[in-house]
Amino acid sequence: MAATHPHPVAIKIDQDIKDRLKRLAEARHRTPHWLMREAIQQYVEREEQRESYRQDGIRAWNEYRTNGLHLDHEEVDAWLAQLEAGLDAEPPECHD
Repeated sequence: MAATHPHPVAIKIDQDIKDRLKRLAEARHRTPHWLMREAIQQYVEREEQRESYRQDGIRAWNEYRTNGLHLDHEEVDAWLAQLEAGLDAEPPECHD
């Protein structure tokens, strides 16, 4: 992968947030710029993961709508109880 170079981006924030950011940066011995980059990176990673989970859910729902295969609550609950009891239980078979 080729090295990437940061590109400047301007954002507008309220003065209150700017002041709070400056105080936090001073307390952490970091720059406000570092804190903003870190916050944005963490936000993007978290939201990418949430989107991945959402897409998994959509795929699962579409697959269910296509083939009707599923497990009911009692089947899953019984399987989880076996796992919780320390048994090496195989998951139940899906059915329509």
